[in-house]
Amino acid sequence: MSLEIAVVLLGLGFLLLDLWIAPAHKQKLGYVAALAVAGVFAWSFLSPFASVHEAQLAFNNSYSLDPLALFFKRFFLLAAVLVLVMAAEFADRIEAGISEYYSLILFALAGMMFAASANDFTMLFVSLELITVTFYVLTSFRRSSVQSLEAGVKYLVIGGLSTGFTVFGIALVSGSIKPLANAPAGANTMNFGVIAEYVKYQAEHAGSFEPILIAGLLLVLAGIGFKIAAVPFQIWAPDVYQGSPAPTAAFLAVGSKAAGFVLLLRVLFTAVPDITLHWEKFLMVLSAITILYGNLCAIPQRNLKRLLGYSSIAHAGYLLMGVAAMTSAGSTAILYYLSGYLFTVMAAFTVITLVMRKTETEDVAGLAGLNQRSPLLAWAMTFAMVSLAGIPPLAGFFGKFLLLKAVIEQGVSYSAYYWLAGVAIVGVVISLYYYFGVIRAIYWSTDLNDLSPISVPPVAKFALVVCMAGILFIGVYPQPLLKLAAQATQSLNALNSTGHAVARR
Repeated sequence: MSLEIAVVLLGLGFLLLDLWIAPAHKQKLGYVAALAVAGVFAWSFLSPFASVHEAQLAFNNSYSLDPLALFFKRFFLLAAVLVLVMAAEFADRIEAGISEYYSLILFALAGMMFAASANDFTMLFVSLELITVTFYVLTSFRRSSVQSLEAGVKYLVIGGLSTGFTVFGIALVSGSIKPLANAPAGANTMNFGVIAEYVKYQAEHAGSFEPILIAGLLLVLAGIGFKIAAVPFQIWAPDVYQGSPAPTAAFLAVGSKAAGFVLLLRVLFTAVPDITLHWEKFLMVLSAITILYGNLCAIPQRNLKRLLGYSSIAHAGYLLMGVAAMTSAGSTAILYYLSGYLFTVMAAFTVITLVMRKTETEDVAGLAGLNQRSPLLAWAMTFAMVSLAGIPPLAGFFGKFLLLKAVIEQGVSYSAYYWLAGVAIVGVVISLYYYFGVIRAIYWSTDLNDLSPISVPPVAKFALVVCMAGILFIGVYPQPLLKLAAQATQSLNALNSTGHAVARR
């Protein structure tokens, strides 16, 4: 747990540093925090983490350090570095408490890292709540903005409802699990391993599953669905993205969504794989509806953050395709897609942060003439939009290709997968309209009232270059990342080395 401990100590340390730093210099704490988290990220590649090939369990098997957990911990650390740089650039728009803002980002990061290692419903619930409660504050941090406060209240109400679903579902699941005769004394009925053994026993001997267990799992999935903004739990996303500070919205779009997906993979393929195999139709329908809803609702949007909120819903639908495929190829595609999505979304929100400072608007029209005002910002936003749309050779294209490939491969055994692939392609075609609408505003808008240059600070410039390089590199040369993702997904019990779900029909 040394990575999580380091992040928590950093969060506490920056709260204390606030006492001795002059207000004029508190913005620089964001750069220091980003550098410190970058150090933790670099440390994660050194011993003993470099030798993690099999699950190392702790705390009565509720915490698991395995390749999947390590992959996501590094993912969250990298995302936090970019968010902290963005937060430092946003600091002049936060009236008070900027050090607390940095610390809360670090505490949310710690929750995400714990979520990556969750091997128990108790750990799942605590890590989810650490993430969610922290985001309640981060969302409404601009107390003088009615929009920010409104976003915070909406997130609080719907988040509280999802918490109720989750904890009630966990209670039903735990109450319906009975440790088997050969289980060790005091076996934890919330542990994913114990649950998997019981569910497997039921599948082999009873041929069916207890209704209470199924109901409990559906409630847990509702809580996770809130985190990933999947239909029908997506209603909060556009309003919260629009009202939140840009760094908060970026961390929600990347970190919170990825935390939801790692928990979804753990629950479906580690805790209840035998039940998951019967849910392929349910998962396909959920994926298809989410894709269509997100893309269709994004079409009329003019606010950039709101547009990215609906885009985030659509991308949750694409990622659910990898879950619905129920193969190691599908899970590998999810990890690859999220990695490309990280650089893409961070680039887009960094541009929004820097342009907003100058234009005081979040409307797409605020990007008019950006290619003349700052070629770097124009290129970064173009890279982001093209990648989100899935145009080669950028990361977004190859990510969608891998997800479609995983789904189409399963169409051989079940033709409904071809329909899901068709819906995904329709979603990609629809998305071209609103993504290229942003690019059109940058290069071909006729509303050029202000062409004054927009300066980009050196640290933000470096972050944008890193994002663009990441988008291009993993799109053109995906093999290293694919290898890491494939190694990580081997931790999922329900998938064997041939790439097909165990006991696939």
